[in-house]
Amino acid sequence: MEILIEKAMMKDAVQLTDIMKAAFDEEAQKWLTGDEQYIADFNIQPPEYDSLQMTKYMILELDYYKVIYKNEIAGGIIVTISGKSYGRIDRIFIRPDLQGCGIGSAAIKFIENHYPYIKAWELETSARQINNHHFYEKMGFQISFKTNEEYCYEKRTGPSKQDITDPQFENCDMGNTEVYKVNMAESSFSNSSLCKAHFSNCNLSHSKFQNINLQKTLFADLNLSQSRFMHVTLSGVLFADTNLRDGENPISFNRCNLEGSKITNCCLKNVEISESSMSGMKINGIPVEELLRVYEQNK
Repeated sequence: MEILIEKAMMKDAVQLTDIMKAAFDEEAQKWLTGDEQYIADFNIQPPEYDSLQMTKYMILELDYYKVIYKNEIAGGIIVTISGKSYGRIDRIFIRPDLQGCGIGSAAIKFIENHYPYIKAWELETSARQINNHHFYEKMGFQISFKTNEEYCYEKRTGPSKQDITDPQFENCDMGNTEVYKVNMAESSFSNSSLCKAHFSNCNLSHSKFQNINLQKTLFADLNLSQSRFMHVTLSGVLFADTNLRDGENPISFNRCNLEGSKITNCCLKNVEISESSMSGMKINGIPVEELLRVYEQNK
């Protein structure tokens, strides 16, 4: 077969986004029927799967490969490498008209050969996608966990379990440590260096981060619903391609200093500002103070 797999480039972003949208929309039509079409199944249609900006983010930050078949881009495979030994297949998608041609199998084999040091690969798929179950099991993946909504798969080439009898660590040099599939619920980290740490596909719900240095940290592809940010310095922080999921549970800013901030190309529908200093604030170049003065005159 005439299949090549290469690192995706920014110039490929539009075409890859279009192919991903077509592939996942086809899956939704196949597996979400009747009332199920209104169900948010993020394994069938991943968050922002049709977003050009999300594609650009993944090309920039993840290991994103384009699959070329007969000199044309036929799909893509996106992986996250954690540390030196663990990998996750985040997304794999093939043009609907080319599925069943062995392109997906070639993509996974390429990834496994390209990262020979990875001793455990993992991925998730919808419980509804029966064809995916057969495909991944044919590729050597085994079910590690499943629910009525999701199947989790794993493919290992190394040992699967290590027990630690002493749960306390003090004054230890644990640089370059790799932690995979570890239960650390209710653990505490204090007075420690975690700089340049990589957290991927982790459950940190109900956690507390207090008195932490997070300068120049990347927060991407996260669910922060119902979280609280209090006494936080955000100087120079960029919020991009962020949403409130159809306006549910809007953000509140209380007693915040946003002096000099810029809001560009954003949806501010139904936003309310009250009891705040707006000196020098402009909307589309028009001073807000002048707008308010005119409004008061004409009221």
